[in-house]
Amino acid sequence: MKKIDLIRSIAVKSNLKKEQIAIVVEGVMEAIAEALHQGESVTLVGFGTFEVRKRAARKGRNPSTKQEIKIPESKAPVFKAGKGLKDKVNG
Repeated sequence: MKKIDLIRSIAVKSNLKKEQIAIVVEGVMEAIAEALHQGESVTLVGFGTFEVRKRAARKGRNPSTKQEIKIPESKAPVFKAGKGLKDKVNG
């Protein structure tokens, strides 16, 4: 499902215009991204938690030259599914 499909689905279920739903979906995504940027986690009870995890610096290899390279530490966004979402997927 792409973002436009999500917007259409919500519009059908809520009887609101797609343009209105698009604004809300964009707002939700922006709010989650901003919270993660600030180091906060976002918990949607029954759905899951978005958070940022640090990845330590490590050594890697360039696959074409086999030369060893240093990969710097970084942050990665992570999503942990909540019980309600897991039950819905498995049920």
